[in-house]
Amino acid sequence: MLQRRWLSVFSAVSCFALALAAQEDPKPVADPAAIMEARPGETVKIPEHWSRWAYPQEVTLPEKSQLYLVVKGDTLWDLGQRFLGNPFAWPQIWEQNKWIKDPHWIYPGDPLVIPVEKQVIASATSPATEPPPEVSRLRPDGGKTITRPIQTEYAFTFQDFIQLPYLVPQGAEAHFQTIGALRIAERRMQDRTFLGDGEVIYLSGGSDRGVKVGDRFVVLKVAQRKLNHPDPAQKDAMGDVVQQVGVVRVTQVNPAGSVAIIEKSMDSIEVGYHVAPFVEPANLVATLRADINGAVPIQEPSARIIFARDNHEHTANGEMLIIDRGSKDGLKVGEVLLCARRQTWEGRAGESAKDRVDETTTFYIGQVVVVRTEESSATVRILRATQEMLAGDILTR
Repeated sequence: MLQRRWLSVFSAVSCFALALAAQEDPKPVADPAAIMEARPGETVKIPEHWSRWAYPQEVTLPEKSQLYLVVKGDTLWDLGQRFLGNPFAWPQIWEQNKWIKDPHWIYPGDPLVIPVEKQVIASATSPATEPPPEVSRLRPDGGKTITRPIQTEYAFTFQDFIQLPYLVPQGAEAHFQTIGALRIAERRMQDRTFLGDGEVIYLSGGSDRGVKVGDRFVVLKVAQRKLNHPDPAQKDAMGDVVQQVGVVRVTQVNPAGSVAIIEKSMDSIEVGYHVAPFVEPANLVATLRADINGAVPIQEPSARIIFARDNHEHTANGEMLIIDRGSKDGLKVGEVLLCARRQTWEGRAGESAKDRVDETTTFYIGQVVVVRTEESSATVRILRATQEMLAGDILTR
């Protein structure tokens, strides 16, 4: 009896001690299946796996975040779309996982802390409320115009501005010299080639170039050199494509250099990129035109798509494009253009080759708004796309 009581007391004390230890020193979660269900504040043990990076062995999940294990085929671009609702928000994931030195390389099993709040991107194809039923009317040429209630969209956001591409016919280096751009000379974190939000960088100019604490600069990279027109008949290169990829703010100024912090990046930033004075973008609002179901009448001078941002061959809503018409052709910022594709149909079967007449038509594939003009080119943003837009597609008023 005495022995039984002693065991009971020992068991009770042991259970109390274990409970106290669990509260004071919680054991990490080791079950991989529990990783996706981990809640903020929980500590998760990461399963061992091969990775190029020194990934954390344990992760304590911050507030307003979730934990994800990379699987084969994942990219930060795709995960930005999946979890944040916008692929261009991928630097926000990278910023939460600074142990990744190069955002282009992630490996199966790598643990990613991902913000839970999605980036809400305005879209003409997803209005806040369901529009009334479509009303159709016939055009004189027999085609049908689909008329919807007028929708307005803030077509040019801050995120658009800091990832805007434009064409410089004189070449990138001459352009940087003309606008008085500074160069990103060095980074504070030497073990990171690609930089993101919150990183500290060093600029090549200081008080000798008029730089002051608090100044903001937009970061510029050369997206493509010697851009060729999609029309093979135009053999001469049109120039270099420069793309804005982020914004930095100066925190310290020296006579011949300055220190800045990356406030926002929509792409990786590297040493050697340039920065130019930041100008707050205008609050541009565009009104969508009526969709067209049928042939699109082409008004001359028409334009052609010659470049898609980040060299995407296919583009969709929200993407940026460069076209081969500019201010000298009368294009103005805020102007909405129709996009069409020319297609040729062969003559009916059975006709002889000499008698056959091929038919060519241009069909509607969307609308864009002009957000920046150069003399002979312009940058446009896709407002609506019924299908992917390609280099060579036509833009008309």
